[in-house]
Formats: sequence, C-alpha cells, structure tokens
Amino acid sequence: MDKPQDLPSLTGKLLIAMPGMGDPRFEHGVVYLCTHSEDGAMGLIVNKPAGDLSLRGLLEKLDIRVTSNIRLGPVHFGGPVETGRGFVLHSMDYASNDSTLEVEGGIGMTATLDILSDIAGGRGPSRQLVALGYAGWGPGQLESEIAENGWLTADATHDIVFRADNTEKWRAALAALGVDALSLSSDAGRA
Repeated sequence: MDKPQDLPSLTGKLLIAMPGMGDPRFEHGVVYLCTHSEDGAMGLIVNKPAGDLSLRGLLEKLDIRVTSNIRLGPVHFGGPVETGRGFVLHSMDYASNDSTLEVEGGIGMTATLDILSDIAGGRGPSRQLVALGYAGWGPGQLESEIAENGWLTADATHDIVFRADNTEKWRAALAALGVDALSLSSDAGRA
C-alpha cells in the first residue's frame, strides 16, 4: 500500500460503512470526514441519533434558552471518541469568528457553545447537525480500513449530510455511487 501522505485527502468526503465491518458502532454508518491528512482523520457519524436526546433537551441541560420557533432535531452520536464533546456540522451561511472550520462544499464545523446559543436564538445556520463525540483514526489507520473493505468513499452532499431521515442516509450515500445496498457483500475480494 502507498504511504498515507501519497493518498489524496478525503477531507469533506463521506465514508460509508460496508456490511461486515465488525464494529457495531459504525454498522450502516455514514461518516462526514472533517479532516484527513498523514496525521490521521476525524469525522462525524451523520446518521445515528444519540438515543432519545433532542437538541432542545441538550440546550436545556446547558441552560441555553430557546427563544425562537425553529424546529430542533435530534442530537447525533458523532462517534466513540470524547462522547461528552459537542460538534455542529452546518451550512456555511454561518461562521463563528475563528472557531468555525470550513471543511468542503459549503459545509463547516463549529465546536463552541456560541453556535448552540445562536441556533436557540434563531441566528444559527440554515442547516445543521449536532453531534456528541467523533470518529478518529491515527496515521494510516483509515487507509488500512478502506483497503480491508471496511469503507466506501463518496462525495458529500448537503442532501445526504443534513437529510432529516437518518434511516435513509446510508442507502442515499450508496445510491450516489450507483451502488445498490442489496448487492453489497461483507467479503472483501482478494487477488
């Protein structure tokens, strides 16, 4: 396998979990990669709600008053690393000073409380996904998982990342590649 620094960056791409991955936390998962370099990768699972925790409930726990009539969706399980830490993926019609990371394709990530206050006050981004925790890979780890048939990669779209129906994101990401979920096998081909 090529050295990780020789591989193109997957920042701003989707990782689509293949059947038989072996880690139930990622089963049928779709991960939006916020960063990918020779130092590793970091992303957020965009299709797994964090139990029954709603954004309204999270805001109440943080003593952030909701002052607008906006629809507040679920909080997502962003991944198994630092599950008490919050992240917001959002459209780039919002930026929070120096704390917003513009990723790719008009999607940004902000991990500070001010975005939650702005969302609660109706001043937040037009599209957002709130997640607790993240998925992380060390140098070369993600590349190895891709080579072992653990993940497919696809271009990210706002429709897939911010789609309200989490149960359809995995199939929609596969369909964007022209892949039918029923045709997938959990066995990797070996030459």
